Amino acid sequence: MTGSQHQKTRILAGECCCRAVGYEVADAFSYALNCHCSNCRRTTGSAFKPFAGIEYSKLHLVRGAELGMIYGDDTTHDAHCARCGSLLYSRVRDGKWAHVAMGTLVDAPSIRPTAHIFVGSKAPWHEITDDLPQYRGHVGDG
Repeated sequence: MTGSQHQKTRILAGECCCRAVGYEVADAFSYALNCHCSNCRRTTGSAFKPFAGIEYSKLHLVRGAELGMIYGDDTTHDAHCARCGSLLYSRVRDGKWAHVAMGTLVDAPSIRPTAHIFVGSKAPWHEITDDLPQYRGHVGDG
């Protein structure tokens, strides 16, 4: 075994604004992006949604599960706190992945967003000022 195989994966805490719903997620994200699509802007009330992608099985609610409010169906949906409305994560890719809203993480993840996606529909009042790659749609969509 290598040294990295001996290391235990850090577990990060996350929670909603009113702190009624809490989750834990492995600090083993596969990707992180800033999404500028109109749905992400509406659900966050912001110019874009920074999110980190991970297998859904690595995310666990630790409190307030009864306050979970699902928008969508059983397979793909957004999970909010029913009390304060915070978007905690989106279940995507046939329900096998979660896109964790990075703003709900209490602990700092080791990953950072690597690109902006759906800039073809970004808010006209927002200017992207960093040097990250920008894609009109998904990554690879020029």
